[in-house]
Amino acid sequence: MTTDRWERSAEIERAQLRGFARSIAEVEWLLLVLLLVYLFAARRALENPLIIFGALAAFALVALILRFTPPLRTKVQLKITLEILAMVGVLTVVLSQIGGEASALVNLYLLPVVAAALALRKRATVLVTALVCLCYLLLATVDAGLQAFNRVFFAEALGALVPFVLVAFLTALLAENIQRANRRIRVLADRDELTNLLNIRAFMRLAERDHKKAARSEGTYSILLVDVDQLKQINDTYGHEAGNKALSVVAEALLRVTRSEDLVARFGGDEFITYLADSEITVATDVAQRLRSVVYAATFEVNMDIVRVQASVGVANYPVDGETLERVMAVADSAMYGDKELRAQPKGQLVIQKR
Repeated sequence: MTTDRWERSAEIERAQLRGFARSIAEVEWLLLVLLLVYLFAARRALENPLIIFGALAAFALVALILRFTPPLRTKVQLKITLEILAMVGVLTVVLSQIGGEASALVNLYLLPVVAAALALRKRATVLVTALVCLCYLLLATVDAGLQAFNRVFFAEALGALVPFVLVAFLTALLAENIQRANRRIRVLADRDELTNLLNIRAFMRLAERDHKKAARSEGTYSILLVDVDQLKQINDTYGHEAGNKALSVVAEALLRVTRSEDLVARFGGDEFITYLADSEITVATDVAQRLRSVVYAATFEVNMDIVRVQASVGVANYPVDGETLERVMAVADSAMYGDKELRAQPKGQLVIQKR
């Protein structure tokens, strides 16, 4: 179960990374357009236009290569890293020809910084931010050389670079919080709110996966369908809070009699379902009997009364009772109703002990 959750989270994160990659590809072309518009709108007398337009052409070529190279489609993180480095490179070359660190376009360095903070890890974000700061210092030496490094320059550089560092830090922090919230949402989406067991949607996804594995390896598994007896009477007599306690008693009992590799879920209403991995029918029958005993031994107090919960359990096995998961579940469902009729309390009477 833990492995599947990790695999699913990893797959979702890969999908998110592919989404970031598509967005960064669009940012690359936006950056290219912005640079071209600025160059034509400013109408500067460029000293070395070949250098600038050569850099832009090289950048466009790199963007196309990274987009259409098949091996990079699976190495998304590497692709994003190369794209970010390409953005830093073309910006540095262009800025070196149109004013260096004093150019109005120096703020475009925020694009690779933000891209790194959103798509890559913190360490990568620190490295990209450090690279941007280094390029900024490098631009200062293009015209003035090392003489540019004086107290005034460092004061100005600090004022220019601090926003880059702050943006990198805040964006990385925001991205981390969003990822943490998404992971929490994914966990909650798979869980029943009352019992914290799997919900039926998550159960069916995982059970179908394990069924296919069992079918390929000619393995076996069992399904237990569990019904909380007389839950309606408990609700009518003591209220829905007592009914929720009864459901929690059964949920806790299921966790006690099953293993970590088994799947335990709330099927809905007063029913639960369990997938017992690699279990023969004899093992599943023994688990069902232990479950009845554990549930019956557990009581809870309501209004000075001690209410004893009971559960009906139906057992079915793959491949004995069916070749599909749905068929095995249907057999377990019929067995559960048979068990309920066999052990029904006279006149639907609750088992209640007075203090």
